[in-house]
Amino acid sequence: MKPPIRIAIVGLGGFAGSHHNAVARLEERGQAKLICTCDPRADAFINERETLRFTERGVSVFQDYRAMLTACARDLDLVVVPTPINLHAEMHAAITALGLPVYLEKPPTLDHAELERMIEADARSPKASLVGFNFIIEQQRLALKERVLAGDFGTLRGTTLSALWPRPASYFARNNWAGRLLMDGRPVLDSCFGNAMAHFVHNMLFWAGTTELYSWAQLAAVRAELYRAHAIEGADTFFVEADTTASVNMRFALSHACAGPASHNEVAICDHAVLHYAVGRHIEIRWRDGRVERSTPEPFDGLECNHLDYYRYLRGETTRPATTLIDSRPFVAINDLAHISSGRIAPIPANLVAGVRDEKEQKDYFNVAGMSTAVDTFLAHGTWPGANGWGHPGSEVTTPADLPRFEATVRAMAGQ
Repeated sequence: MKPPIRIAIVGLGGFAGSHHNAVARLEERGQAKLICTCDPRADAFINERETLRFTERGVSVFQDYRAMLTACARDLDLVVVPTPINLHAEMHAAITALGLPVYLEKPPTLDHAELERMIEADARSPKASLVGFNFIIEQQRLALKERVLAGDFGTLRGTTLSALWPRPASYFARNNWAGRLLMDGRPVLDSCFGNAMAHFVHNMLFWAGTTELYSWAQLAAVRAELYRAHAIEGADTFFVEADTTASVNMRFALSHACAGPASHNEVAICDHAVLHYAVGRHIEIRWRDGRVERSTPEPFDGLECNHLDYYRYLRGETTRPATTLIDSRPFVAINDLAHISSGRIAPIPANLVAGVRDEKEQKDYFNVAGMSTAVDTFLAHGTWPGANGWGHPGSEVTTPADLPRFEATVRAMAGQ
């Protein structure tokens, strides 16, 4: 068996905890070895450090990632960065300057200009960084896309994504950047579209990549309406339409302003069949002639599987990570162009918003009346909520040539 991949993880709280648990499991299987970690509040995680047996495993703990890199860089094969979005670029730059690759949690950034700087910095490491969009490496997803590229279902004409994930008011107080457009004067754009459900948005761009298996949609035009029901700086509801350079029409409808069970459905519309893919639930191919193919996705631990897939790349067993920073360009661009197109974040009219108390969870949710109907109507017919009483004055069609307007647009949205 080959030596374990030697790892540092930046952070102990938040999603870093999930990476710690995944690496601990992989360490037991001889795949990984946690060398060190850091957190400015390291002393607040004594219980977690004991549970993860840091002392027995010989894990060094630092309070600052720079001190950790200075002390341990020569003993590392990989640094995992599951930190707040606004810290990604700075940390990625410091790590790649040492020639080390990065497992970077999604989103890498939501600023197209910053992404280009990160791509340039990534070239300093012999191995490309991985951006942790979890679902690209699902084997059933890859097999289905191969069939799309082979023309089994006819030409791909369109895609739709519906995703409703209820989030209570407390979700937007989970940290100091939640629901923010800007942080320390820099774009953050934390939202359902750019962060919480970013996996699914990225999946759709993957379905619409028509040149090879690991390809993503190239955007020709984007139009969007952004809304908020919660008292936040950013948007909690997105309606987005995009046309690709391959003439695929894409529609996205996502919201946190809802109650009840979470739902999401990825749809790819081809000449001869419509493909429905719901992560962890079902895969269905509905043929135009009435045939239906159904299957259930195989059990899939996205975090653990992505770690293992990246380790194989670092060992030279595969030729590329599942998603590189370059592959992330369409995802970052569609976020930026959606904000430029919308021009403002419209408050959802108060008469459409009702508070819902979940007594079991002891949490309060906002539920927008008619949300499901608005989503279905938009995805099926392209009818915008702004035309049906939601109060958005209308958006503009934007293209990649409009990206230089991004920062000024976001600052204006934030009242700066």
